[in-house]
Amino acid sequence: MLEKIQAVAAQVGAVVVGKEAQIKLALACVLARGHLLIEDIPGVGKTTLAHALAISLGLDFKRVQFTNDLLPADIIGVSVFDRTRAAFVFHRGPLFSQVLLADEINRASPKTQSALLEAMEERQASVDGQAMPLPDPFFVIATQNPQDQIGTFPLPESQLDRFLMCIELGYPDPKSERALLEGRDRRELLAALRPRMDTAQLVAAQRRVREVHVSPALLDYLQKLLQQSRRSPTLAEGLSPRAGLGVMQAARAWAMLEGRTHVLPDDVQAILPAVAGHRLRPSQGGAPSHRARAELVAQLTRAVAVS
Repeated sequence: MLEKIQAVAAQVGAVVVGKEAQIKLALACVLARGHLLIEDIPGVGKTTLAHALAISLGLDFKRVQFTNDLLPADIIGVSVFDRTRAAFVFHRGPLFSQVLLADEINRASPKTQSALLEAMEERQASVDGQAMPLPDPFFVIATQNPQDQIGTFPLPESQLDRFLMCIELGYPDPKSERALLEGRDRRELLAALRPRMDTAQLVAAQRRVREVHVSPALLDYLQKLLQQSRRSPTLAEGLSPRAGLGVMQAARAWAMLEGRTHVLPDDVQAILPAVAGHRLRPSQGGAPSHRARAELVAQLTRAVAVS
């Protein structure tokens, strides 16, 4: 199973070059059954990473370009009256796919953003008073531009909390950028990709993640991190119980990617910036940058000793 996952990582890495750490985090997020938010400036490969990941995992996916005039019905679907049946028939929207690529999610209005809340948490959509289950597995992989750019609507805390991880790609290093300049067009590479796993194999891998052992000592360490975040004077509020569960599941997935059957404190520290960073705000207010969020997580990690 690990060989299959490594094949996925290698294929995605051939398209999104020089971003091995971010690709590994994205895979850990999927294996932990979480949703992924990729935040960065335009043109660094956010959408390319989302496309390559969905194709390599063999998942059915739909891409929606979020704009300020996008409506919830454009995502969920709409009921249309069918004269032959003399009844309304629901036409499913792109939400009813295994992966929804929500491109530039923060360019849509808060009303449209909220259409994803139920789907991301309950993995179902309410249509005409009826709950309709979404495919299994179901993931939202969203991209987001920095909030200081024109035409963006900040994601509310309730929306951010539903993303297990938030990662940043950043500029490529010189060697990777040279490979990009000399290589084939990214669209051609995406078109040539083939699935390296199927749905059954992915579900089996997710099941193995849940079997990765978490010792009582590791749970003590995790609880201390959560408690420290809630009493720290530098933070506006602490990490929620949902965040704690997310840290544990992501650490399990990271441990499995490392080839282990048990979680170490190193696994928690490896995934903590991606899992906790977008959930933390400084006590003085304001929306922190990705670098500032990383520093908040580093302060939290330094404040809790590994016993």
